[in-house]
This record gives sequence, structure tokens and C-alpha cells, in this order.
Amino acid sequence: MAVRLASCAFLLWALTVAGCSDGAPRDGSAGPPDLETAAIERGLVRDPDDASLAGLYARDTDRLCLIGDGGTYRIGALVDYGQGMDCSGRGTATRADTVLRIELEKGCAFDATIADERIVFPARLPATCKALCRSRASLGALTVDRMSGVDAEALALRDPRGRMLCDDDVG
Repeated sequence: MAVRLASCAFLLWALTVAGCSDGAPRDGSAGPPDLETAAIERGLVRDPDDASLAGLYARDTDRLCLIGDGGTYRIGALVDYGQGMDCSGRGTATRADTVLRIELEKGCAFDATIADERIVFPARLPATCKALCRSRASLGALTVDRMSGVDAEALALRDPRGRMLCDDDVG
């Protein structure tokens, strides 16, 4: 009977100690990651904490490249309707929450809107932006969605005259 009582007391003590465990491995490893973490680490899913806008954006014949991280980017924008009707400009952009402050060459400066994976230029731009366009084309209301977050693809964007829009020589 004393052996049985000692066995029960030991079992009760073991269960109590096990119940106080946090379940983490004692060898210092964090254990296997959850499915979402594993997918982010392997590049299969975009990290929701990654606030970078860098990448290539497109819709129809409109294109936009952003290179950089944090809040400051090199930017290039292109609208090409063909037959000599196009706009292209390059410069810098600064992010402030859902606003992208864009300063292109020739004094073309304005605020665009960031909505998830989409960037939208205002319909009415300063008159100085017309200098970036040929014929009746306009950068106004340019709306593009992120196509790629890869810098190399964004760097490859060129205007109809072959000028690179997001290279290091922006300024």
C-alpha cells in the first residue's frame, strides 16, 4: 500500500510539473515555425511587415519603377500610347504613410496615393509636368499595380527613347 501511495504521489507531482511547462523545447531551439512564417522565409508569401514599395508597377501601357527602401526611393514613370504620344519622367519619391511625394525632373512635383499594392497619381498635375510629355499624352491619373518586388526588374524599365528610368543617375 505504501508503494502504491508513493507511486500515486510521484505521478501527481510529475503531472503538476509537466502542467507548468510552456511547451518550448529545452535545448534552446525555438521549434518549428508556423506555416505563414515558413512561407515568408522561403519567399513564397510577401512579409506583411515589409513596408517597402520598391519594385515594378504596371497597368496597360503605364509603368512605374521604385528603387530604394525605407522612405526614400528613386522613381521613374512612363505612359506610352504609341505613335509619339508618351510621357516619361524620373526623380525621387518619399513615402509618408499612404502618400508618396514625387519630385520628377523639370519641376514636376505632386503627391500620389498609395493603396495596398497600387499607386495612383492625381488627375490634375502641375503645368510643369506637361514638359515630360509629347503630343497629347499626360501622366495625370496614372494608376499602376505592383507586378514585381524585384529591383532588377524595376531597374530594367526604359522609356521609348531607351533612357533608363530608375538607374543611379536620377536627379
